Amino acid sequence: MTALPSGDVWSLTAALVDIASESFYEQEIVAVLETELRACGHLTVHRIGDNLVARTNLGRGRRLVLGGHTDTVPANDNVGARIDGERMYGVGSTDMKGGVATMVELARTVTEPAIDITYVLYAREEVAEIHNGLREIEAERPDLLNGDVALLGEPTHGALEAGCQGTLRVEVTLRGARAHTARPWMGRNAIHRLGDLLAVIDGYDARRPVVEGCEYREALQAVHVEGGVAGNVVPDLAMVRINHRFAPDRSADEALAHVRDLVASVMEEDDTFEVTDLSPAARPGLGDPLINALVERNGLEVRAKLGWTDVAFFAARGVPASNFGPGDPTIAHTQGEYLERQWLIDTHAALLDLVTNGV
Repeated sequence: MTALPSGDVWSLTAALVDIASESFYEQEIVAVLETELRACGHLTVHRIGDNLVARTNLGRGRRLVLGGHTDTVPANDNVGARIDGERMYGVGSTDMKGGVATMVELARTVTEPAIDITYVLYAREEVAEIHNGLREIEAERPDLLNGDVALLGEPTHGALEAGCQGTLRVEVTLRGARAHTARPWMGRNAIHRLGDLLAVIDGYDARRPVVEGCEYREALQAVHVEGGVAGNVVPDLAMVRINHRFAPDRSADEALAHVRDLVASVMEEDDTFEVTDLSPAARPGLGDPLINALVERNGLEVRAKLGWTDVAFFAARGVPASNFGPGDPTIAHTQGEYLERQWLIDTHAALLDLVTNGV
């Protein structure tokens, strides 16, 4: 079994990047991390499926949850760590093995934190929510996820990205009538009907609401289109998949109603509107003393999280949550994703100060 280096979060990150852990294939990295954490006498470690929860139980007044996912997207000719000077390339280097390495190093070295800490290393974040390891933990031991505030190590380029936007996916199917393309007036072209719907989406006036001082930018995009029967047939069905990213001043139900209203003008009685994915947004949850200490003592930029992350899971459970991790989120999931050494060092130093000194 792979032995992880100690005392150097950079080398530790490289070792984790070297362990392939595409979603559903995290068994090796989880086994390695479990061995490391169980060797720490100050931690109580639980394994639930391919998820690990390690906790201190020192009776401190407050508990911080530090969470990160162990899986990566599929590799794209970028397996393993490749170090070029102060930069590390490799699948997962940005999203989010640098964040995981930071947590593991803190878990191994900070034996008397000023606050109690729960380290949650969970599986299958990069795939559909139904497979997400946090839901597996919640189903079996929800008490292990309790805390006063949570930080997820998603890449944020060293800023605090507060809360997150919600995401909604729907499939709108418009109907027509088949006919021979030589006599199209005898039918009705469902693909042509999509033109009006796509015009509504293209002309969408996206909001930019400010929530707790953070500006969110909503979006509505057509992301997939299907239609067509044969080269000489007027199509009778056409479907467009729509993705809506909505700010945390709207509930999931409000966002769904908003999209329904937008497309209603082009839909008819036999058309269908099917929700395929709906994940709520999370409010920023700023103002907690631990978050304030992290921000103020390290001079962090605070901004809105424009994507969706599992901070929404914790927020729904009443735990204010934000994203804070090394790495550039704009290059996550790309073939050339990388991590700069200084980003990692700065993130580790900020979290080390927080867990060592509290507020």
